[in-house]
Amino acid sequence: MIRYLTLALPAVLLAGCFSQPPAPTVDRTGSTQSRATVATQPSGPGYYTVKRGDTLYRIALENGQDYRDIATWNNIANPSAIKEGQILRVIPPSASAPVADGPVVAQPIATGAVESRSLDQAPSGATNGGVKREPKVGKEPYSDEAYARLNKTNDAPAKPADIKPEPKPETPAPSAPVAAGPDEVPWQWPASGKLLAPFNDSSNKGLDIAGKAGDPILAAGDGKVVYAGSGLRGYGELVIVKHNGTYLSAYAHNRKILVKEGQSVTKGQKIAEMGNTDADTVKLHFEIRKQGKPVDPAQYLPKR
Repeated sequence: MIRYLTLALPAVLLAGCFSQPPAPTVDRTGSTQSRATVATQPSGPGYYTVKRGDTLYRIALENGQDYRDIATWNNIANPSAIKEGQILRVIPPSASAPVADGPVVAQPIATGAVESRSLDQAPSGATNGGVKREPKVGKEPYSDEAYARLNKTNDAPAKPADIKPEPKPETPAPSAPVAAGPDEVPWQWPASGKLLAPFNDSSNKGLDIAGKAGDPILAAGDGKVVYAGSGLRGYGELVIVKHNGTYLSAYAHNRKILVKEGQSVTKGQKIAEMGNTDADTVKLHFEIRKQGKPVDPAQYLPKR
């Protein structure tokens, strides 16, 4: 009996090993696909990642675009429905820079023909010491006349045609106007009041101009109204005019807006009335943006 139990016990233990469930495994397919999706998302110049507190209107202003264009490029039906972390195209699709797909192939450097010879062999056209002797010039018998003629030829002064005049010092060209270029705008002042605060890249993105409530606010140049409303915090009632593919101008803190989005305006046209919306005093805050970046309007407006 003991013999039978001794033989049966290993078989029972072996069967128990096979009956245990297999060790759990982790399906990593989903995480791999997620990483691949993130890697293929567009990024870099021409794209913007939405941050907390962003609005489509502010993103458009910071990139020098019409917010409706950005909505169209990104298939956004509701301009208010953007989410933190969302990546938006902020340049026209046609303006994207092409990216090379294939690997970079290194081209060999072209070299001239190399003469093959043994180390003790003189190069072609040379004699002892490596001094080239060919081609030979014509010879004539020695005479005092020939010697004098040769020295006279060597000492002859250069012909006037061979003497190059010394270059004249270059006169520095006058500096071009700041706004010179294909998108130059003939600017004018948008209000007649005195300057309250100048441009400061860190604290004031434009000029603050004084005035009374109701004073006219004028378009500083021809263009199209791309924004009219109060959706940008800190600007109050705001008008933004797009002049061309390079320049925008912004008019903030108005008490009343007199134009609509999509409307064309001309330089000097009354577009709003001065006020103090979202400001501590009645004033116009005026900005010029070049490709979305604030620039000093005083460098563009005529002197007064």
